Amino acid sequence: MRRFLLAAMMCTVAAGAQAADLADLPILRGAVSDGLTTTRVNWQGFYVGGQGGYGSSDENFANSNANMLAALLDHRNIQEMDVANWNLGLGKQSSRSAAYGGFVGYNWQWTDVVVGFEGSYLHGTFGGMAQASRGLVSGAPLSDGMYHDVVVNSSSAISISDMATLRARAGYAAGIFLPYAFAGIALGNADITRTVTLHDNFAPTFAGAIAACPVAPNPGPPFCSTTSASQVQHNHLVYGYSGGLGVDISLIGGLFMRAEWEYARFTSSVDTSINTVRAGLGYKF
Repeated sequence: MRRFLLAAMMCTVAAGAQAADLADLPILRGAVSDGLTTTRVNWQGFYVGGQGGYGSSDENFANSNANMLAALLDHRNIQEMDVANWNLGLGKQSSRSAAYGGFVGYNWQWTDVVVGFEGSYLHGTFGGMAQASRGLVSGAPLSDGMYHDVVVNSSSAISISDMATLRARAGYAAGIFLPYAFAGIALGNADITRTVTLHDNFAPTFAGAIAACPVAPNPGPPFCSTTSASQVQHNHLVYGYSGGLGVDISLIGGLFMRAEWEYARFTSSVDTSINTVRAGLGYKF
């Protein structure tokens, strides 16, 4: 009996010592778990990448040709018909386009806070066009003693093929994720075409003004005048501002993928806004 008790006591002491030794192991103290939760992705440094996207462009053509029409009306009595303030119906248009490009930037990181500068580029076909026409016959003779039948035809178009944004961005690192917001300036390469044509038929009588124009060599009445103005700008630099949201996701090593939304507005002769969603793949050195 005494031998059994002695053996039991020895086993108890040995088990207690073994438990004490196990308690000293890091896995039981939570060091491995702590290591997993405190591991941070290093986002600091230069990075480059490629991206593809899809977007919509919204153009506001209202008043885009107002200065050209005003030039055609200069020193003409048909200004008495308030032609310069006619609403020609050049309103808003929308279009869609796929695009592709790349990005390059640099990050600074303080613990979980990441800030940086980036340049982003897209090549696509963003833009649209609008056409309108309006005519009016004066209800009474103007200051020249003539009735006037005036018709204005107007058209405007813009196409932005290349778009770049230079932005400052700030994000917060959460594990493998880096959500961020950004704002900056937008630059675009655009082709812009604008045309205005002004027809003016006039005669001493109302019926004469609305009659068909005579064919030479028997001129008028009505007397007929047609003038036009146009402006074509190829590879024209347009500029504005941009902003948006995105998230970078660390994959392995310096490789990361990206999802992003950007809004850009160009305040040129044709007010244009472009919204794009993008997916990309990048590498941080």
